[in-house]
Amino acid sequence: MSVDLTIVIPAYNERDNLRPLYEQLTKVLAGMGRSYELLFVDDGSNDDSFELLSQLHAADAAHVRAVRFRGNFGKSAALSAGFAEARGQIVFTMDADLQDDPAELPAFLAKIEEGYDLVSGWKKVRHDPIGKTLPSKIFNWFTRKLTGVNLHDFNCGFKCYRREVIEAIQVYGEMHRFVPALAAEYRFRVAEIVVQHHPRRAGKSKYGIERFTRGAADLITILFLTRYFRRPAHLFGAAGFGFSGLGLLTLAYLAGLWFAGRPIGTRPLLMFGVLLTVVGIQFISLGLLGEMMVRVSAGNRPDYSVRDRLS
Repeated sequence: MSVDLTIVIPAYNERDNLRPLYEQLTKVLAGMGRSYELLFVDDGSNDDSFELLSQLHAADAAHVRAVRFRGNFGKSAALSAGFAEARGQIVFTMDADLQDDPAELPAFLAKIEEGYDLVSGWKKVRHDPIGKTLPSKIFNWFTRKLTGVNLHDFNCGFKCYRREVIEAIQVYGEMHRFVPALAAEYRFRVAEIVVQHHPRRAGKSKYGIERFTRGAADLITILFLTRYFRRPAHLFGAAGFGFSGLGLLTLAYLAGLWFAGRPIGTRPLLMFGVLLTVVGIQFISLGLLGEMMVRVSAGNRPDYSVRDRLS
């Protein structure tokens, strides 16, 4: 059964925050005059979170749904499951820690109604320790510059999507941070609004430095997926021709010395030139193999995203 709005809420050991969040969301959504569902995804909690969700579902089965993982698979997996289960034409994502304010939901919808496909929150004023905010600012700056998507806060979990967006993208690893970049690759319209950010009331933050390092690794993946997924030969070919060109120039220089009667057989530069040439050829070959694989699997992922149809 389709509904107007789905609120996808990943939760990991957030038992003390779930009921207040439910109450706040219910109050806001009841005043919006739209059909809705609250879809909680319990990411392997061990603090009785799912038992509380079961109580909420029993009391309000018309609006509360929940999915429970067998273990802790991470936020991207939780969002992926939420997207797969969502029935709404508009899908929100928000954290379960009460730091996102449900009162912001109408502002997201207003921006969507301006014609945007994805609206991301910007926690302009954050109530987090510097050990969390400083790495986030550095990460956001690099992501903004490298992807070309002009958002201030890729890390903000408070977002709003048209259904077409969640059907077009795949979320895994730490890719939830880069959903706006993936959406922009499909030419969806992406916008950002400033949202309130509240201090955490209960529970512990799940953020750690390892998330920053994993996110940096996934940024490299995103750059490949958004720029070179359909044309790997452009990436590997450019590197290959660069290495080969430098190697051939080196060998040409040594050939000139050899013709001039100077010995080159024991010079390290000879091995260096040969190595660069061979590595360059390997990169070019890798790019061609990548192109062949793309052609074989071209039917699995279209090169376009349709916005409207007249038929």
